[in-house]
Amino acid sequence: MDRFLIDGGRPLAGTISTSGAKNAVLPVLAASLLTSEPLLVPGAPILADVRTMLEVLGSLGSTSSVAEDGSVEVQSAEHTSNVAGWEYVRKMRGSVCVLGPLLARTGRAEVSLPGGCVFGVRPIDVHLKGLEALGATIRIEHGFIVAESPAGGLRGGEVFLGTPFGSSVTGTMNVMMAATTARGRTIIQSAACEPEVVDLGECLIAMGAKISGLGSPVLEIEGVEGLTGTTHRVVPDRIEAGTFVLAGAIAGARVRVEGCRPDHLAALLDRLWQAGMPFEHGADWIETQSCGLGHRPRPTDVTTQPYPGFPTDLQAQWMALMCLADGVSVVTERIYPDRYMHMAELARMGARIRRQGGTAIVEGVDRLSSAPVTASDLRASAALVLAGLVAQGQTEIHRVYHIDRGYQEIEKKLGALGAQIERTRE
Repeated sequence: MDRFLIDGGRPLAGTISTSGAKNAVLPVLAASLLTSEPLLVPGAPILADVRTMLEVLGSLGSTSSVAEDGSVEVQSAEHTSNVAGWEYVRKMRGSVCVLGPLLARTGRAEVSLPGGCVFGVRPIDVHLKGLEALGATIRIEHGFIVAESPAGGLRGGEVFLGTPFGSSVTGTMNVMMAATTARGRTIIQSAACEPEVVDLGECLIAMGAKISGLGSPVLEIEGVEGLTGTTHRVVPDRIEAGTFVLAGAIAGARVRVEGCRPDHLAALLDRLWQAGMPFEHGADWIETQSCGLGHRPRPTDVTTQPYPGFPTDLQAQWMALMCLADGVSVVTERIYPDRYMHMAELARMGARIRRQGGTAIVEGVDRLSSAPVTASDLRASAALVLAGLVAQGQTEIHRVYHIDRGYQEIEKKLGALGAQIERTRE
């Protein structure tokens, strides 16, 4: 396994580009199962999760190619397999996105249950409820979801996809893909409004689907006979962009993040303003302003919420910034209440954090110090990298394969800004 060695305290400055969104490209690639024609995704991020999705699709009979510029082309087989095995799905929960399109295309789908995550169980009941509303019969056998369409194929229906923690993003995506070729009209109530859901919907429309209401809690889908191939560039990765914005903020540096969508990060920018961290932004860029290493943000309270609220995928990175705030901050996790594995590792670097239920109380300190730490999940890894950028001494971050799932060569991107990050074998 690889590790990062980060020499903290280096000044950062420069421009960094945003990659395509990981959480958008995975369902878009899964949508290729809805047609036997090729689907081209220009500028796709080259991530471990993208490679895993291509492996899943390959196991179903699809062919794929990746160009030097990152463009991915994938084409489903004329007679695709409908079994996605555990050896592939266990690597990545996002693989469950093949369930809806497989069922729509073949009338039967067998997809391994993806299991839980290090920060808590993430049930897929909403996915199954939505597919049942389209007429599918579903059972669990030997660790597999076995879904079958009724005679004549899936049919339109009405379904409510809300959960106690908000709307299910991947659940909305699965049902939306399955409904594109279902007979009649499907209405999805309490649909997720995340930009990645909108992006998938726009790809499906380009493939011939009839979908209205994208970006709202109510989606209407009129089933069509079939879909075609298309070319679709996915939306910029708002979580990667937000992470780089926070890198500039935590280092007190002038860092310009280009090729992003500031309107997708309104909640983060609002909190930055509340924290007194200077920044500017335009139509497709955000720039943090230089205020010097050691400039302490004001303490703030943050609660994660479904979009357009503060993203759960930026909670850990925000906590790293608040570890240096001039006062006491409160971070409340409403989406995944157990998503606090990074707290103990930040504490090893001198942070003062205590947990009360789903809330973390963060007492800011003057500085962080280097320590060997272990990454527990994708976003926790990013938080430790941010902390390492400003910690005194050399920080060792172990198990960085987590960060490779969602950030394309993060050490090179931050290195171009002046960070001293070395990837080595353990």
